[in-house]
Amino acid sequence: MNIAVFIKQVPDTVEVKIDPKTGNLEREGIESTINPFDLHAIEAGLQLKEQVDGKVTVLTMGPMQAQAALKKALAMGCDEAVLLSDRKFVGADTLATGYVLAKAAEKLDSLDVLLFGRHAVDADTGQTGPIVASLLGLPQVTFVRSIEVEDQFLLCERLLDDCVETVKVKLPTLLTVTSELNEPRYATPINIMKAGKKPQFIWSNEDLGCDEDRVGQSGSPSTVRKIYEPVHETGNLQLLEGTIEELAAGLVDLLEEQHII
Repeated sequence: MNIAVFIKQVPDTVEVKIDPKTGNLEREGIESTINPFDLHAIEAGLQLKEQVDGKVTVLTMGPMQAQAALKKALAMGCDEAVLLSDRKFVGADTLATGYVLAKAAEKLDSLDVLLFGRHAVDADTGQTGPIVASLLGLPQVTFVRSIEVEDQFLLCERLLDDCVETVKVKLPTLLTVTSELNEPRYATPINIMKAGKKPQFIWSNEDLGCDEDRVGQSGSPSTVRKIYEPVHETGNLQLLEGTIEELAAGLVDLLEEQHII
């Protein structure tokens, strides 16, 4: 079974700061890590490999620094890594990103399972996996919380808002997975040492044969116009005193003053 896991490198912090002058995220001093949901996708790929034998390729799109995320995935047990990196990819939205990832999947050829985390914690759209499935014409199952192999099919449970749905899907297929699916393994010291000897590739726009009008900003129908921190207004705290009747009357007066009632 040939398995591809698509991961994203995200800021390793919950306290993202924004430059008030430029409106850009302040990345200086902030370390990056693998998107948490993508760790579960890696683990799912490794478990499938252990069940039916095969190869797990991990891919990410980004600058050269994203190689650190790939090396961690290799240390967890993935067999080879591919970095999709080109200045022409800069400024890509989910559609342009999905296009590049789909071209990479086509270049790998003969994939049985494509795995994504349910969404990236920095953007929270959950669109990239489904876009790739659509571009490749593959069946997709999203929000997967369990996977069983049945010959040329996968039996998956989907975690929905008010129920759990069971889906049987024929290979090849694309899955986006939730954190309920598994517990990602830690990289052992031996596997960390082995990671540096595993095949690692860098594919550019030319290597993938992408249409330049469909990558980066040129291929992005959506753009971020402004990023800003919400302003939280604080009011004055007023303590009311008196009997229950006086407190109730005072509360009504305050609500009327604020035009709430």
